[in-house]
Amino acid sequence: MELWKAIILGILQGATEFLPVSSSGHLVLVPWLLGWDESPLVFDVVVHLGTLMAVLTYFWRDWLTLLRAGWTALRTRSTQDPDARLLLLIGLGTVPAALAGALLEGIFESAFSEPALVAVFLLVTALLLTVSERTGSANQSLSALTVRDALAVGVAQAFAIFPGISRSGSTIATGIWRGLPRATAARFSFLLATPIIFGAGFKQALDVVTGDVTVGQDMILPMIAGFTAAAAVGYACIWFLMRLLKERSLYGFAVYCAAFGTMSLLVALLT
Repeated sequence: MELWKAIILGILQGATEFLPVSSSGHLVLVPWLLGWDESPLVFDVVVHLGTLMAVLTYFWRDWLTLLRAGWTALRTRSTQDPDARLLLLIGLGTVPAALAGALLEGIFESAFSEPALVAVFLLVTALLLTVSERTGSANQSLSALTVRDALAVGVAQAFAIFPGISRSGSTIATGIWRGLPRATAARFSFLLATPIIFGAGFKQALDVVTGDVTVGQDMILPMIAGFTAAAAVGYACIWFLMRLLKERSLYGFAVYCAAFGTMSLLVALLT
């Protein structure tokens, strides 16, 4: 793999993993539109770990607080602490996506080979973002989040396994629909993403190990570049989105998804 391609793919992974525009959709459509070969699985693992590094670095204080609260809750057998309760809700919200990934993996993987379908799913993301902005009430705090709310966001995350359905977009949109302010919905979305990103990266790494994949010397530098680009750009995009959503809506991302999805669909239908 050429170094410049590795950097571009790392930037693409880091930016689209957290901005509500679908990382999987872009990683299917952009190489397809440019005529690039599919990237090696080991490279996919590395850039995925880069985005995990980004979200852990940004939210390390949150996770330290949550894990401490969880440990205390285990010892005292009480979830009265709001942080312990939030950790429990994150765990519950992770279940739908974990089940979907384990039980329906073949269906999801087949979607990656259909650029037209990925383009349609991008249009669905645009619709989700638009509807959430029109129906959200912003009348609930994160401490008031219910089990039903967490499961609703978790189900939205499960649907995001389809390439083109943005994970951050669908979960933020659902959080807004359930009454959370945009920035609060984004925070819950990113915390909820952490176990899923870790799990997906672990599964990919396991596939590499069990698949007897060898890494040539020519892949080491591209892997380092891809990891660094994904981690740095991912962190910057989390920082950017958390601040943007305090004052701005999701309409700009909806317009982008609609435009890119429409263009990609037209190319797919005409070629």
